[in-house]
Amino acid sequence: MATPNPAEAITPAVACEPALVVDLDGTLLRSDLLIESGLQFLRAQPHRFWEPWIWLARGKAQLKARLAWNNDIDVTRLPYAPEVIARIQAARQAGRRTVLATASNERFAHQVGAHLGLFDEIIASDGACNLSAQRKREALVARFGEQGFDYIGNAHDDLPILAAARRGYLANPESGVARRAARLARAVEILPGSGTRHREWLKALRLHQWLKNLLIFIPLLAAHQATDPLLLGQGVLAFLFFSLCASSVYLLNDLLDLPEDRQHPVKRHRPFAAGRLSIKQGLVAVPLLLLLAFGGAVWFLPWTFTLVLGMYYLLTLAYSLSLKRQMMVDVIVLAALYTMRVLAGAAVFGLPLTFWILGFSMFMFLSLALLKRYAELRSAADRGRTGMTPGRGYTPSDLDMLAPLGTASGYLSVLVLALYIQEDKTQALYTHPQLIWLACPLLLFWVSRAWMLTHRGQMNEDPLLFAIRDPSSLIVGFLLALVFWMAT
Repeated sequence: MATPNPAEAITPAVACEPALVVDLDGTLLRSDLLIESGLQFLRAQPHRFWEPWIWLARGKAQLKARLAWNNDIDVTRLPYAPEVIARIQAARQAGRRTVLATASNERFAHQVGAHLGLFDEIIASDGACNLSAQRKREALVARFGEQGFDYIGNAHDDLPILAAARRGYLANPESGVARRAARLARAVEILPGSGTRHREWLKALRLHQWLKNLLIFIPLLAAHQATDPLLLGQGVLAFLFFSLCASSVYLLNDLLDLPEDRQHPVKRHRPFAAGRLSIKQGLVAVPLLLLLAFGGAVWFLPWTFTLVLGMYYLLTLAYSLSLKRQMMVDVIVLAALYTMRVLAGAAVFGLPLTFWILGFSMFMFLSLALLKRYAELRSAADRGRTGMTPGRGYTPSDLDMLAPLGTASGYLSVLVLALYIQEDKTQALYTHPQLIWLACPLLLFWVSRAWMLTHRGQMNEDPLLFAIRDPSSLIVGFLLALVFWMAT
C-alpha cells in the first residue's frame, strides 16, 4: 500500500515541518481516475458491461484494481491543478516530505507520481484495501501520528483526515465540504483555483449546436404552414426537447472521448477534458437531460415524434460507442442524424415527407459531414501527423479522396433541388416556381466556396459554426430565403 523511498526506508522521516500529504482525485487531479477508467473500459469493450458489477460485488478495492489493469491512461495529459502543484513545489523547496495518498489504485498512483516527480512516498489502494476516508486517516496517523502531517483534499471523504491533520487545505472542494470543514477545531484554508462556472456548463451543453435542430421546422416551411400558431407552438416544444436530448448526447460523448479530446489541440479545452467540470456532475446531467427530453415529448407531443427522438438517441449512442471510428460509416451516420431532425419535424407536425426533401437533405448533409471530417484531417496534417487520427478511422492521406466525395454529394443536392422545380406539386405550391432556379447557383457557390476554404485550411472544424460566423454564408442564406419568398 505504501512505497517509501528506499534511501529513507531505514531512516524515520524527520523534518522541521510535518509532511505534506496530498489527495489525488479531485485535488491534485481535476478528474476521477475510477470513473475515467470505468468509462474507458465500457467504451472499449461495451460487450463486457456486466463485469464491473461483479468486481464491485467483491469490494471497491477489487473494482479499482481490475479497471486499472484493464486500462491504460495517459497520465501525461491528465488535467492537474496548478495551484496544488505550486503548493507541493513550495513544500519541497522548504525541505518538507511530500506524500501522495489516494484511494485510486496503486498502478495509476505510481504512474502519476513517476510523471510529476514531486513525491517522496506514495500510499494508494491495492486489490485488498480501498484507502478512502477512515482507512486513509488510520494509515496516515499510523505513519505520521495525530496532527503529524498537513493534508490537501477536496471531498467529503477527506473530512476525517482533515480532522487528524495539523493543518488542512481544500482544493476545488465539493459542494458542502467547505461548510463542514469550517466546523473542525482547526482552521482549514481553501486554496485559490478556478471553480465551476455556469459558462462552462453552457459550453458543455453546446447551445450553439441547437441551431441544427431548427431543421425540425423544414417540413412546416415546405408545406407553407409556418403561420399556423398551433403548429408553431408544437415546433418550439419539439425544438426544445430535441435540443435537450442532443445536449445529453454531447455530454456523454465528451465523457467517453476524454483520452482522444486531450490529444486534440482544440478539444482538449472542453470543460470535462480540461477538468473544469466534474465528471460526476456530468454523469448526473446525462440522464437528467434525457428524462426532461423524453418526459416532455411523451407528455406534450405526438408519439411519432417520441419514436423518432428515440431512434435519434440510439443512433447517436451507437455513433459515440463505435460507429464514429468506422471509416465512411461515421459520415453516413452523421448525415442520417441531420436528416432525422427533418423526420422529427414531419412527425410533430403530422406532415408527409417528400422524396425531394429527403434526397436533398441526405446529399447536402453528407457533404457537410465529409467537410467536417476533411477539416479535422487537414488540421492533423498541418500538425505533422501521418498516422491514424485518434478516435477516427482516417489518416491525413485520405484527404485526396474525401474532397471529391464531399463536393460531389453537395452538387447532387443541388441537382435534387433543380429536379424538384419541375415537380407538378411544386407548381401548385408556388406562384412563380421558376424563380427557385435562382437558388441553384447560390447553393453551388456556397458548397464550392466551403470546400475551397476547407482545402486551404480556413474552415472551422464544425461547418455550422463557420456558416453562422461567415458573412458570405449569411448573405447566401438571406438570398435563399428571399428567393423562396418571391416564388411563393
